[in-house]
Amino acid sequence: MADTPYAPSRIRALPSWLLGRAAARGHRLVADALAGEGMRMMHHAVLSAVDELGPVSQAALGRTLGIDPKDMVAIVNDLQRDGLVTRTPDPKDRRKNAVEISADGRRRLRRTQELGDEANAELTAALTPAEREQLIALLTRIALPGE
Repeated sequence: MADTPYAPSRIRALPSWLLGRAAARGHRLVADALAGEGMRMMHHAVLSAVDELGPVSQAALGRTLGIDPKDMVAIVNDLQRDGLVTRTPDPKDRRKNAVEISADGRRRLRRTQELGDEANAELTAALTPAEREQLIALLTRIALPGE
């Protein structure tokens, strides 16, 4: 990799270093793919969560995704401006906003999910399907121990 910083051979053999490099490459591939649709990764994550969680309060969305409330406001503002979500007062608590995905948001999400899948396929192109499944299983055990 031309853009990989130098690391001594002892470091390059460490799982933590290799995972970091793989994550950086994956992040770059997905970010570039999403950018082609005018979408940033955090916006894609929020849009995906809104689709999965249904109408959800902005505060709950931020807590669920671990996003600072000020950042969440900006992201939802962007998504609403682009017509991808609607934000209305929550009928259960009018002090809160309920965020819901729009029809345009569902269409954009389908497209960005396809682009993300293509980027992940590129990331794992050197692996067989069985190796890819094994990699996902191993990474899951490392990233989510006990689940």
